[in-house]
Amino acid sequence: MNYIRANIAAMTGYVPGEQPQGSKLIKLNTNENPYACSPKVKASIGRICQMGLQKYPDPQAMAFRTRVADLHRSEIPDIDPNWILCGNGSDDILTILTRAFVDTNDLVRFPNPSYVLYETLASIQGATCDIVNFKNDWSLGDDFTAVHDRLRLTYLANPNSPSGTVILSAEVAEIANALPCPLLVDEAYADFADTNCMALVAENEKVMVSRTLSKSYALAGLRFGYLVAQPQIIRELAKVKDSYNCDALSIAGATAAIDDRTWFEETRTAILATRERVTQELQRLGFECVPSHANFVWCRHPQQESQQLYQQLKNQGILVRYMNYPDWGDGLRITVGTDEQIDAFLAILSGIL
Repeated sequence: MNYIRANIAAMTGYVPGEQPQGSKLIKLNTNENPYACSPKVKASIGRICQMGLQKYPDPQAMAFRTRVADLHRSEIPDIDPNWILCGNGSDDILTILTRAFVDTNDLVRFPNPSYVLYETLASIQGATCDIVNFKNDWSLGDDFTAVHDRLRLTYLANPNSPSGTVILSAEVAEIANALPCPLLVDEAYADFADTNCMALVAENEKVMVSRTLSKSYALAGLRFGYLVAQPQIIRELAKVKDSYNCDALSIAGATAAIDDRTWFEETRTAILATRERVTQELQRLGFECVPSHANFVWCRHPQQESQQLYQQLKNQGILVRYMNYPDWGDGLRITVGTDEQIDAFLAILSGIL
């Protein structure tokens, strides 16, 4: 087939984590929230269904944008809906950004190891990837802020995946000031950390922050995310998004989710407590764990092959994520599940070791 663009034909494409259907596996591989979403989400979606789905949704998702602006006003006092762009998951936001900022032969920068979709999106645009390896302590050196006349966009997952590490906002501000291009701070896991970069958006036009409702709000199956950026940036990005990129059910569900602060705080507290416990237990079993600010733990065992451990766990009904990064190495990323799921995981892991 000669109709496909050469850069597309040469791509491998993004490979999502395993999603076994109808399986009895305990899933600890794709950083999903182990708890059911807020009951208010289900009630809100039910009301929309009763009203009927024959009409198009609000293309601006104004109900959500208004409420999420209220949520972030303590960080950005002047924020209003014009600072918000909604998407079909934060991956949609990343796609919109890459389409808007990046052209053929441009340069896109991001760290390694990190979210592999960044490379996919850059490749679709025909851009070149400038991949900067993290140092052993998960910090970034001067190469990450090096000036290049073709550099058009920089991605920074913070907290990072797979490591769960964070770069403090003061350092992110320095990175943004040094870069000659926009900086997207991908905060998919920020609700599990004690720090974020939201306030930087008001301080620097080049800083944009994306969030998802997949993780901390337990809505991975609904697909809803949003971007916070200065209004003049949002206006340009809105030209690129699909006309109705968020459906009526997801808008209603997402709005109800961020309104239920009690549910959010209770589940967040539970996940953080379990994260601490699983980290301690993994260390007791001899694993080297990176201190996590997300809803997962990145670890290696110095005397065990990570890929072999992954397969042995899978054979016994536990699915974790084995990840191998060029020029860096491999390891296991373990999602924080319920206490019952983690108990089962630890029991089987102890038996393997």
